[in-house]
Amino acid sequence: MSNGNGVAATLSDAAESVKEKASEIGDAVASTASATVAKAKKAAKSAEKSVKSKVANAKKAVAKRTEKASKAVKKTVANAKKKLAAASADAKKEVASLKKKVAGKKTAAKKATKKVAKKATAKKAAVKKAVKKAPAKKAAAKKAPAKKAAAKKAPARKAAAKKAPMKKAAAKKAPAKKAAKKAAKKAAKKK
Repeated sequence: MSNGNGVAATLSDAAESVKEKASEIGDAVASTASATVAKAKKAAKSAEKSVKSKVANAKKAVAKRTEKASKAVKKTVANAKKKLAAASADAKKEVASLKKKVAGKKTAAKKATKKVAKKATAKKAAVKKAVKKAPAKKAAAKKAPAKKAAAKKAPARKAAAKKAPMKKAAAKKAPAKKAAKKAAKKAAKKK
């Protein structure tokens, strides 16, 4: 019987050692698996971080480029507005100066016509005086009729003289109209 007890003890020792080995192997497999899982988690986290940082960098780059482009566009628009405003102001100044020139020419033409009219009235007065004096001389001398005829011719000369200055006034008005037309054409071209 002693053989039976020894066999049972040997079998139980063997079973225990197998059990221990199995648990050791299981622990080793489990620790290896958990280490592998931990490594995989770490790799996933690092990959996620790198992806996030790359996305953030890309967003920043896009934002910078967009900001630069918008600034450039704003500058261009501002410069264009300034240029247009300056051109508009110059055009307005030119129109105002041309209007002044035209007005000045008109006033000069009016003054010239007034001077001609004054001269004409002065000549009329002189002719009337001569005509009035002529009848007094007629009584004194027999040659008065010849002088009277000369006095009558004087108004005809005066009428001819009157017409010539009027033509000058008209000639002065024509350049003023031409200048006004030129100014209008320039303003139309600039628009």
